[in-house]
Amino acid sequence: MSEKLHYRGRIGQISIYLGKMLRMFVYQNDWKVLPMAALIGGLVTFAVGPNMYVTQEGTISGCFALICACVWNGFFNSIQVICRERPIVKREHRSGMHITSYIAAHMIYQMMLCLLQTGIILMIVDVAGLKVHSAGLISKYLLVDMGITMFLTTYAADMLSLAISAFVKNTTAAMTVMPFVMIFQLVFSGGLIPLTGPSAIFTDYTITKWGLQSLCTLGDYNSQPMVTLWNTIWKFRAMEVDGQKPIKLMTDYILKNNKLDEVLLESGMYNGEKAYEYISSNVTHCWTMLGIMVIVFAAAAVIILEFVDKDRR
Repeated sequence: MSEKLHYRGRIGQISIYLGKMLRMFVYQNDWKVLPMAALIGGLVTFAVGPNMYVTQEGTISGCFALICACVWNGFFNSIQVICRERPIVKREHRSGMHITSYIAAHMIYQMMLCLLQTGIILMIVDVAGLKVHSAGLISKYLLVDMGITMFLTTYAADMLSLAISAFVKNTTAAMTVMPFVMIFQLVFSGGLIPLTGPSAIFTDYTITKWGLQSLCTLGDYNSQPMVTLWNTIWKFRAMEVDGQKPIKLMTDYILKNNKLDEVLLESGMYNGEKAYEYISSNVTHCWTMLGIMVIVFAAAAVIILEFVDKDRR
């Protein structure tokens, strides 16, 4: 195979390695990432429940869960693909293999996997009856816009994982590093955990931030009701002040006059986020940032492997 590669151009080498990866997909059980995506999608959808794109709390938690599923899928797709054949890469590189062709083949192959995984999760979301059939902000369909966001998120995580796989020495090291990278993505997403001060700077460098921001924008987060404030107030109905129960009187008045929906919507307006404003530029900016990450991580993998012959680890 090395002699054959030596006389091939970059395009020819891409086809050779892409064919090799497709055979591995069939004969070495790499297809198992697809049922795993279905399982993860099912668990996430079950956990999200019917409140995604209905209330602000349901939207933020549901979008966060979906983005976590996308990042998880992307990481597992490629975390071991290069380091497990590092000696082969060294040998074939010395025989004339172009690193750019090798990584390009991986990018095409991983893109196909990410598309399939995204499609599987979207089908599960659709079957589960989540509110995803309204009009989209960019396209005509919300499900299409969500699919683009989820694909780009999965693909960016995949390319980050590919770069890590190109850097580490073996599969054991790769699987050791991956949980720390995953934790960084979750903690610094800026979604469920509010970050202020210097720590907030790191959010711009996470895949999860841009995926979460895009999904929340697509769901029109700012126009949805917020129920946390009402639920908190309700817990204090029995509290007495000078022998009276003012909170009980207030809540009873709201319920008696059918003002609850109005209060919840008003609460949502005060809890709105500028980053989730329902405008197309918010979404396209997120897509652009995810696309840039794909390019940067892929380029990093190429640069790292260009020095594979000098690696004595």
